Amino acid sequence: MPTRIVFTGKQALALEQYDTPTPGPGQLVTRTRYSLMSTGTENIVFNRNFDPGTNWDKWVKYPFKAGYLNVGVVEQVGPEVAGWSVGDIAVSREGHGSHQVLDVSEVRVNKLPQGIDQKNATWFGLAKIASMGARVAGFELGQSVAVVGAGPVGQMITRWAAAAGVGRLVVIDPVQMRLDMARKGGATATISLPAGEASDALKNACDGKLPSVLIDTTGHPAVFAAALPLIADFGKLVLLGDAGSPSQQRLTGDVINRGLTIVGAHDIHESPLWNSRTAFAAFSHLVLAGRFNLDGLITHTFKPEQAADAYRIANEKRAETMGILFDWT
Repeated sequence: MPTRIVFTGKQALALEQYDTPTPGPGQLVTRTRYSLMSTGTENIVFNRNFDPGTNWDKWVKYPFKAGYLNVGVVEQVGPEVAGWSVGDIAVSREGHGSHQVLDVSEVRVNKLPQGIDQKNATWFGLAKIASMGARVAGFELGQSVAVVGAGPVGQMITRWAAAAGVGRLVVIDPVQMRLDMARKGGATATISLPAGEASDALKNACDGKLPSVLIDTTGHPAVFAAALPLIADFGKLVLLGDAGSPSQQRLTGDVINRGLTIVGAHDIHESPLWNSRTAFAAFSHLVLAGRFNLDGLITHTFKPEQAADAYRIANEKRAETMGILFDWT
């Protein structure tokens, strides 16, 4: 019988059984091969690490179906479906469950091209989230860019920035393992310091000047204020992490005195020109061209029955983890 990972309450989960799905018109049924934990989002939900009244509070209701990064093989094709066959590999924004019903008209359902590793393909959802930050950042050839936070989303936007041809690309994070991965993704320099202590090192990495664009991927309210002094006059701060306690984020005098722009980026900011389908096409092209390196980002693999161990490690050993994969094969 199909199973899925469900959060039953704060810091509580279960492997839940559900009925075997059947496809309707325009639908596929897939058997999951791999799903990737979104360690940022899922651990905020798992720990209920957010304030009452926030977007998180409105969204998270238990039981909560965990996950949204899924790769599976098509087992059934429903009527009125064109272009899909049994055996195709589907990349979808679905959760940690053994079977999925997918509507092929949804932009969040895409066919995996040959040549892309199925485990690496689970990164697409996080790459798409990061692409929203890349879009509003408006990367320009040769400009200096800094990324604060080298977790999963930070790794993805580092790769988008490198592919866009920025000049200096500096990643700031206190964890050396993460910085090493950022280097493999295109970072030209890394700084192993908290953001509040990184100003001098950042200038040194950017030819004596502060970067014109900085992306905060941490979602940590304290980083917001620490990041503002790290941006050049009239530069831009992109907030790519949704803080669980936004009331703790505060402005500094840098915003007015130095004419900074602050812009938020979120997964839901889709348009007909840029959405999960168009982002997937760009992501696939770059991966196949060798310009979006995903090798080595998966650090841990668990069977679904080991979900409690997976979330424990994600909580207790964040500095030792990057991609945490569930293997459903």
